[in-house]
Amino acid sequence: MNRTSRPMSEQNRSVALVVYPGFKALEAIGVLAVLSYAGQHLCSGELNGGYQVTIMAPEPGAVCSDTLMSLEASTALPDNIPLDTVFIVGAQDIETVLTREAELVDWCRRRAFEAKRFTALCTGSFILAAAGLLDGRKAATHWKYADRLQTLFPEIDVDADAIFLQDGSLWTSAGVTAAIDLALAFVEQDFGRDIALRVARDMVMYLKRPGGQSQFSTMLTGQMSGSSGMRDIQTWLSMHFNQPMTLDNMAAQAKMSVRSFTRAFATELGVTPMAYLEGLRCDRAKALLLDTDLPMKNVAFRSGFSSDEQMRKVFRRRFSLSPRDYRARFKTAAEAAS
Repeated sequence: MNRTSRPMSEQNRSVALVVYPGFKALEAIGVLAVLSYAGQHLCSGELNGGYQVTIMAPEPGAVCSDTLMSLEASTALPDNIPLDTVFIVGAQDIETVLTREAELVDWCRRRAFEAKRFTALCTGSFILAAAGLLDGRKAATHWKYADRLQTLFPEIDVDADAIFLQDGSLWTSAGVTAAIDLALAFVEQDFGRDIALRVARDMVMYLKRPGGQSQFSTMLTGQMSGSSGMRDIQTWLSMHFNQPMTLDNMAAQAKMSVRSFTRAFATELGVTPMAYLEGLRCDRAKALLLDTDLPMKNVAFRSGFSSDEQMRKVFRRRFSLSPRDYRARFKTAAEAAS
């Protein structure tokens, strides 16, 4: 096995998942699923290691989430046990939580730097901020709450776009599904890229999106911006972006003239059809750069670029990085952090 696929630890990792009334269920369950699937793959591959997860809360017992689901906290917030990895789950009404859960804020203040990884998911970053732990640091949160976090805690450098960020032993993430990306990043750190890839496939998703990248893919941005009239063409483009494509092809698929199609697409999605197509190709290229060792010519071909030189020019213009530099920077980020 190469270094990125070999298990990086033969020990069980201790994980504390911290919840409280009103916590976001999907964030908590996403993390639990990633860690559970990782353990199953380690076991099936006869590899040592896994995760011992303890659910904690200000008061033990059943803890209601933002849905009909509850989680059973087996212990209150402890002061006398070692901490390895801690996840603080976010909530929708986070400012009410800050007022109500002063004990949790104080516990974070006392114990955060004792943990090897102390993580706030989504609006959980408000809890770390209230504890004074993020002053002078860069932090992520759900894009919808970024301005509020910056207003309440001006000493923090809030990144409204990042999926997750690390500053020393402190980690913060964007909203909801970004918790899965971050949990996958930890699995990759702990047990290697192969295990993380297997878990990602179980969950029918890419291996974690790189932490420094945008919370929004091209398809997601289009879905947020466009009306139903353009959904069919977006779906069609998502299945044919790696083929030679012109405006005439797109307009014919939409059963419109080129002029009408271009105007309607730009009006509804806020971007020209060719720029949208380019974004789809970049999304695919980024995934291939991170999840494979394919040569640049193969990445370009599979992503729909006419050549690796065209892909390089597009990457330079969009990301101020060459595809090779992009791979080097983000593919090795997890190894550098471990």
